[in-house]
Amino acid sequence: MTDTVEFELVSPQRLLKSEPVEMVVVPGAEGDFGVLPGHSLLIATVRPGVINIHRDGEVAERIFVAGGFAEVSPERCTVLAEEAVPVNDIDRGEAERRLEDAKAALAKAEENKSEDDGDGTAMAGAEREIKAAEAMLAAIQ
Repeated sequence: MTDTVEFELVSPQRLLKSEPVEMVVVPGAEGDFGVLPGHSLLIATVRPGVINIHRDGEVAERIFVAGGFAEVSPERCTVLAEEAVPVNDIDRGEAERRLEDAKAALAKAEENKSEDDGDGTAMAGAEREIKAAEAMLAAIQ
């Protein structure tokens, strides 16, 4: 059995990462989960948070993801992310503006609830954006 698992991170724009790693920790909707070689089959929803990539027994890289899905097999972990940014590349000012904009969008959606398209998509989208922005800010703390 190999001592690495192939990790792939894919965003809507492109393949961001494809490399063997010792372990990857993914922010799952039901809690963080670690993937090691030989992991059981798994499909999971990914919540906004940080993926930790382990090499040489320590966290070598941290990547913020805004959500998505993960598919795990004994040899591979593939994360299909809505958005992915290396934690070191996150600009605090931009993340704070993103949170303010999302809160304003939620307030506007709540204000216009009766004029909404009936299914609450504006409110749900604003709430998702707030969670992503809060997780982004938490990642750089």
